[in-house]
Amino acid sequence: MALLSGKKALIFGVANHRSIAWGIARALHAEGCEIGLVYLEATEKWVKPLGEQVNATLLIPCDVGDDAQIDAVYAKVRDTWGSFDYLIHSLAFAKGEDLTGGFLNTSRDGFRLALDVSAYSLIAITRPAFPLMNEGGAIVTMTYHGSTQVIPNYNVMGVAKAALEATVRYLAYDLGPKGIRVNAISAGPIRTLAAAGIGGFKSMLKHFADTTPLRKTVSQDEVGTTATFLCSPWASGITGEILYVDAGANIVGMAEPAKELAGKAD
Repeated sequence: MALLSGKKALIFGVANHRSIAWGIARALHAEGCEIGLVYLEATEKWVKPLGEQVNATLLIPCDVGDDAQIDAVYAKVRDTWGSFDYLIHSLAFAKGEDLTGGFLNTSRDGFRLALDVSAYSLIAITRPAFPLMNEGGAIVTMTYHGSTQVIPNYNVMGVAKAALEATVRYLAYDLGPKGIRVNAISAGPIRTLAAAGIGGFKSMLKHFADTTPLRKTVSQDEVGTTATFLCSPWASGITGEILYVDAGANIVGMAEPAKELAGKAD
């Protein structure tokens, strides 16, 4: 029997085949989980074919900045599933002009928008989900190391991710008595639609591959299987945590070029 057979997961944030949320959807589906996808209406032409690949029971457009649309999502979830087990939050946005140049120039409106979509949205989609989630369920969101250390051009998104990580801890405390766990995955840089808006992203990827302990970037699949672990009973004692899937990048203080290990066997 598959690890998540009989379970149901509602996934916010699939935009196209490069989305981290899509990697998570595939991994959960491979373990027998029934899938529902929530997406921006503008991405529907890419999301619907993906939904067919995982036999998605629910395909629902939603702008998470609109509480009425969020309520409509959960009305459909209630009518179709009644209850469900896993909630995946893979949502982030900031204005392009706030992801280049100096952080000092962040506008008030840009700051508000980035925090709303990238951090508050986790609260906004969790509140109506909570009454419908089965005991032993799990919530997983996506963050990045720019929340704790400065990443050039990440700017206001780093602040938003810091708020998101604090939100994870507070939600974990609130939802814990019902047995619902809340965790975040801090993934290394991956080529996604959202990442395309970050200035110098290609250089970031090359630097990452050259300097991480594993000397590589990470993939959708690696994030997807980690999310599957966090949802599964195998992670039943883990909540309020930020789990790094970044080839070890977060442990490195100062990198140097790759070199041969001393004493390498012949």
